[in-house]
Amino acid sequence: MTSKMLKAAPDHHDAEIVMTLYDLRREPVMRASREALNKDFWPKSVDDVLALTKHDHPLNTPFRQVAGYWEMAYGMVKHGILHGDFMLESGGEGLFVFARVKPYLAQLREVSGPRAFHTTEWVANHSEFAREHMARLDARVAQLAKAK
Repeated sequence: MTSKMLKAAPDHHDAEIVMTLYDLRREPVMRASREALNKDFWPKSVDDVLALTKHDHPLNTPFRQVAGYWEMAYGMVKHGILHGDFMLESGGEGLFVFARVKPYLAQLREVSGPRAFHTTEWVANHSEFAREHMARLDARVAQLAKAK
């Protein structure tokens, strides 16, 4: 994918998509999944991440819901439907989840497939703004994980 496919600037269509994505995040099942994951998912080892791939793990469904949602949303950025930096100004929560799995990504991909967090990883690296945002999230996650 080349940067030529990315949108040069946001427009009103981007605003409509971002507002729709926001509304979808407020849907009750999605909200409960986001809350559970953001409250209870603070992996300290690869085993903590891989445990989520087991269907009987209590966070399996929230993890799949949230990760799948953000992969879908970030796919719109990757394919030029949605301006990336504009989206990340209000839709960086997926990167917050990604920051928690990133240290274990290679092992997660071995178990769950090579495309796990593929689009989210792409978005995390697609621009200087995204890389700076990801660096802040990495630092924040490291700090919060120590406190958990």
